[in-house]
Amino acid sequence: MKKRTLGKSGLEVSALGFGCMGLSYGYGPAIEKQQAIDVIRTAVERGVTFFDTAEAYGPVHKTKSSWARHSPRIANG
Repeated sequence: MKKRTLGKSGLEVSALGFGCMGLSYGYGPAIEKQQAIDVIRTAVERGVTFFDTAEAYGPVHKTKSSWARHSPRIANG
């Protein structure tokens, strides 16, 4: 996976980002929490480290944050 540096922060993320709104209400009913965790885990296993989340997305933001706390490969910031 190609990487990009965010601004002057020096933080390096995957060039391909993952928009998480589709895991919540954005495109219909939200998916189950475990299914969302599985989707996020698969993305990370494939090299994605840039996740677009927002509190406005509802529970999916908390799902990603919950999973990230238990994963050494993704920064939770």
